[in-house]
Amino acid sequence: MWNEQKCDRCGDCLVKCQYVDYPREKAISQIEKLIFGENAEILSECITCCACNEYCPQGADPFELINELQEKYGVLPVPEKTARWMAAGAMVPSEKLEGGDEKPALSLCVMEPMVPSQALDGDLFANMTVLKGGDYFCFLGNIHIGKASPVKENAQRFIGNLAATGAKRIVLFHDDCYAMIKKMPELDIEVPFEAVHLVEYLREYLKSNRDKIKPLDRKIAYQRPCASRFSPELDPVLDDVFELMGVERTDRAYDRDTALCCGTIFSKIYPEKIQSVQQKNMDDMVNAGSEAMVFLCPVCMAGLASLVKQRDRSPIFITELVRMAVGELPFPDPA
Repeated sequence: MWNEQKCDRCGDCLVKCQYVDYPREKAISQIEKLIFGENAEILSECITCCACNEYCPQGADPFELINELQEKYGVLPVPEKTARWMAAGAMVPSEKLEGGDEKPALSLCVMEPMVPSQALDGDLFANMTVLKGGDYFCFLGNIHIGKASPVKENAQRFIGNLAATGAKRIVLFHDDCYAMIKKMPELDIEVPFEAVHLVEYLREYLKSNRDKIKPLDRKIAYQRPCASRFSPELDPVLDDVFELMGVERTDRAYDRDTALCCGTIFSKIYPEKIQSVQQKNMDDMVNAGSEAMVFLCPVCMAGLASLVKQRDRSPIFITELVRMAVGELPFPDPA
């Protein structure tokens, strides 16, 4: 939630932005215009990666203000097809596939069709109750088309549907869903179950299956999702996951707090700008000596997989990588 009282007008949030080139004076001027509710230039230049929240040293959450004003002024030229695709999320038929009581439930949101089938197979999610479809759609993706209101308007619905399953512990497969959970305190909505991020569950699984792990000894580039800006405290957990698998997360120019947006949704809004961003990302992957690019977000993987393959590297979903580490799948040959 945007907090004007915390903002000291330092301009860091926009000076550090990787999609504009603002000197500090202009950054401060833009922030002041936003505070006064004006249609500032940054509204149409922002690609909704949420990084400015992480860059703000005071925790004022400037992206929340930017996103609200993007919606107010309708500045993003969102294609009708993209808007319909986002709205259709809540309409996807829902299922609850019962599993064992001894395991947490797994919420897939509406992501199942976007992930490789082998990313969900094997022992990793065996005998878990699986929740999928529009009842468990988190609505957070609307921020990427410049709409803040659907997130707030549907937050209680999202939590209520998950709670209605009776699960006491729920693993959120999609990073956006966990980010949505993180927003609940500011919306005064109680979360009556334990929400577990996918990487937390993967660390638990690997630790409990150490005897099965065969260190992969591979170098990978990690594509950090924009939604991870809401939970940067989990980055060390992800590092533990890679270490347990014997995987080196290459030191890239565009990772961690400097990660680049995949651009999947925004490629329909500003295609030339996004193509440039994506090429920088691919160049960085190759220059760092990475053998593959690993994804946490299915949307990121859908948008970048073909570009990764063009560079003779393999796109791998993170749960596939875990299955490789425990001997269920081979590490792919990009050729």
